[in-house]
Amino acid sequence: MHTWRVVRLNAALFPIDAYEAGLYRQYDLRPVEAEAATPADLLAQLAECDALFAVSVALPAAVVAGLQNCRVISRLGAGTDKIAVDLATERGILVTNVPDFCADEQADHTLALLLALARRMPQMSAAMAAGTYNAARAMSRTNQRLSGQTLGLVGFGHSARLVAKRAAGFGLRVIATRRNRARPDPAAEALGVVMTDLDTVLRESDYVSLHAPLLPDTYHLIDAAALGKMKPGAYFINTARGALVDEGALVAALRAGRLAGAGLDTFESIDVFAPETGPAQNPLFELDNVILTPHVAAGSVQAMQAVSRGGVENVVAVLSGYWPQPGQIVNAEVTPRWPLHANDPALFAARKVAA
Repeated sequence: MHTWRVVRLNAALFPIDAYEAGLYRQYDLRPVEAEAATPADLLAQLAECDALFAVSVALPAAVVAGLQNCRVISRLGAGTDKIAVDLATERGILVTNVPDFCADEQADHTLALLLALARRMPQMSAAMAAGTYNAARAMSRTNQRLSGQTLGLVGFGHSARLVAKRAAGFGLRVIATRRNRARPDPAAEALGVVMTDLDTVLRESDYVSLHAPLLPDTYHLIDAAALGKMKPGAYFINTARGALVDEGALVAALRAGRLAGAGLDTFESIDVFAPETGPAQNPLFELDNVILTPHVAAGSVQAMQAVSRGGVENVVAVLSGYWPQPGQIVNAEVTPRWPLHANDPALFAARKVAA
């Protein structure tokens, strides 16, 4: 019988809950719980592991290069921009994720930010707390009716399609752009979404919402030039990845009054997973027309259960000698260090990893 060494990272920042623990019992996995950040500390925990789970920790090339026995890196989430995927592929390590575990939650969070911005909820709440009720009432006189306004989506994956579906209920016109606009999109047609180019999305939208992955060619996709193309008085929303945006340019546009406000759940300059040592020194905190949330668009009981199950089953599949579900393999071109059988849909009916 083989005894697998499995490590669960981010154990202090994101503790194993009862549901995730139940999955480990179900599949007879006994992960070592670890919290480490530097490459040296990570390698001390991971050097001999056969599989690892990661939530928010970065796994750069210096760490991946030292994974001598690892068969699979299971991201308990969707984005893998913090993982040296190319090097993992070269070394025969599968990188897996759970891409759509929080699509509904991200869509809900996007609409929540949009509505709060449109109705100026933070400013009114602050005015109420200060006892300036007349000022709060005055704010409402400049609100614009949502119905008939335009929402522009940058990226048109699962979460963006769910945003479009929800936006239809508010009477919003929805336009969108994506990397491959030549490919027909039945979902866009069914939802009445007009597919167009990025410049048109920026120019015509009253609300611009990001739903693109962070890749080398999307880094700072929204820079000063892009922000300058947005409609004066428009709102900006980001629940995708912080580095899609040049935050300095965004702050400048907000301070200048060119944009009416922003709702941000992800950041490049604010590490929401760092140890809490007091308020961060960041210009975003100085703006009263910005709503900030700490990368929680994914948050719900159901989403956390879905990501736990998907992530655990990815590891179970590989350690059992099978490929995970195709949609959950980030580097599908990898040649595994140890051969894998074709994905078995019945694998999780009763099968357990041998301990």
